[in-house]
Amino acid sequence: MSDLTTAARPYARAVFEMAQEAGKLTEWSAQLAAMSAVVAADGSSALLAHPRMTKEQKATVFGEIAGDALDEQGRNLLKALAENDRFTLLPDITTLFEQMKAEAEGAVEAEIISARKMSDDQRRTIAAALQKRLGREIKLVTKVDPTLMGGAVIRAGDLVIDGSIQSRLKDMKAALAR
Repeated sequence: MSDLTTAARPYARAVFEMAQEAGKLTEWSAQLAAMSAVVAADGSSALLAHPRMTKEQKATVFGEIAGDALDEQGRNLLKALAENDRFTLLPDITTLFEQMKAEAEGAVEAEIISARKMSDDQRRTIAAALQKRLGREIKLVTKVDPTLMGGAVIRAGDLVIDGSIQSRLKDMKAALAR
């Protein structure tokens, strides 16, 4: 677990609890996605590191860039993050929030990292197998990583299934080294 994820957890938990209590999980998903997009945008790191901008100015600029995607509570989150120089936590806050939301909704987010783009049929087959194994609704997120050479790595909560060729080659190398 990264230090950013550890630092993001209290923020994500607070936002989740507030959103769940208000019945606004979907709205907060959209707001967090917008905030994360602003942080990930080109030039945002230069803005965050700008020595002449105050924390309040940074929060205001980020809020203006996000525009109508944020309500007053979203802007308040930006201000809290600015006060503690924590804008870089937004992607991790968003990820953790989405995991908590999926859990509350009885679903689990499964990430599939494959060497090549997967077909719809492959995604459906994997989702069905995971749903059967975990007994919960599966929300798939797919990514491509050509360094895997072939196969895929699946992460769903604490479950990790590494079926990549790269992993198999490492296992073979370790077995031969014995």
